[in-house]
Amino acid sequence: MTTRHQTPGQVRASSLRLVWRHNSLTIVFGLLLLAFVAGQSVAGLVGYNEQARTAGVQEISLWRYLTSSTFYVDLVENWQSEFLQFSLYILLTVWLVQRGSSESKKPGKTGRETDQQQLLGRYARSDSPRWAKAGGWRTAVYSHSLVLAMGAIFLLSWAAQAVTGNVADNEERMRDLLEPHTIWQYLGSSDFWSRTLQNWQSEMLAIGTMAVFAIYLRERGSPESKPVGMPHHVTTADE
Repeated sequence: MTTRHQTPGQVRASSLRLVWRHNSLTIVFGLLLLAFVAGQSVAGLVGYNEQARTAGVQEISLWRYLTSSTFYVDLVENWQSEFLQFSLYILLTVWLVQRGSSESKKPGKTGRETDQQQLLGRYARSDSPRWAKAGGWRTAVYSHSLVLAMGAIFLLSWAAQAVTGNVADNEERMRDLLEPHTIWQYLGSSDFWSRTLQNWQSEMLAIGTMAVFAIYLRERGSPESKPVGMPHHVTTADE
């Protein structure tokens, strides 16, 4: 809260502190994303130019690498697998459980839940989102908006992987004096499916082990963990 005794600089500092307090998780992950993309771009450029020297072709600048299909296919192939992971996780945890895991509902509590439990329609609170109160198609859409958004980003990034991967693959084929692939030929190629499946399997491994590890292991203070002293067989803190 600002007062009449605060200077404009103090008001700005107070506002920044409030933004940090309310959004620190998103800010830190955003900064980490930028740092890792920067690291990937430098390492990728070095690797690309090493291959170029071996093949006897011209090396490229960082800017040219950042605008190349080689850089973007490596970027989006990881993005699509992450959004697939979370889309599947959000959907499957509606119906499937893992007893004792903080990542799961209680056994026997599966399903979409009632309108009253979900605060929909006449059960909505005064501060509930408008579409939760509206009823009809708007409430139906909003009830699945998280999966719809995550699924749409997955499909878009997977399509971007296909396009950029096709361009990158054809650049290599032309260097080897081979005929370029059409996008449909590339979609059936080993390069496309190797890139896709090696990411998918790693995401399934990560989310599956997290669900199991959360039964027996703890991280004090994390909302992704049960309280340290809670028994292994208890699925949620309110059971």
